[in-house]
Amino acid sequence: MTESNVKLRMMIVTALFAAIIGVLAQVTIPLPLVPITGQTLAIGLAATILGARYGTMSILVYLGIGAVGIPVFAQMSGGLGSLFGPTGGYLFGFIPTAFIIGYYLEKTSFTVMNAIIANIIGMFVALIFGTVWLKVFAELTWTGAFVGGFLPFLLVGVIKAVLAAWIGISVRNRLKSANLLYVNDKKSFVS
Repeated sequence: MTESNVKLRMMIVTALFAAIIGVLAQVTIPLPLVPITGQTLAIGLAATILGARYGTMSILVYLGIGAVGIPVFAQMSGGLGSLFGPTGGYLFGFIPTAFIIGYYLEKTSFTVMNAIIANIIGMFVALIFGTVWLKVFAELTWTGAFVGGFLPFLLVGVIKAVLAAWIGISVRNRLKSANLLYVNDKKSFVS
């Protein structure tokens, strides 16, 4: 397969994950300040399956689509107002989250246990970004931001991290066996 075909295939997979994130973002449990969504599960899946580079690129595509106004963010929202509103820190936090999850797995190995660890670390990264942003933009106290933007998401976050790890490694292994997943650092398909 030529390098241009490989790049095209990975761009398609990256765009597909951006769409998956947009779909899972609509799965919400409303809370007073910040809803619980399927976004973080999708972020974990993208990073676990695609690794640091393409997982992060899928997040950037997702944020770009939402920034131009397509309603892909939670509760069918979109536009710059969503990015720079009270919950924008979580959205921006998805960028380092995906990179860290993918990077951790690339530096260790793509096993379920490593994926659980990476996704839990990623969960904390997203929560920290979101909580700090919420404190600043919603003008909350640190206690208020922690209680409203961090604490309610811990248990659900761990559950989503375990699901993203388990499903992500399973899907990644299937893509590997079908020779459909490209690993950039090896300049070949994973086998």
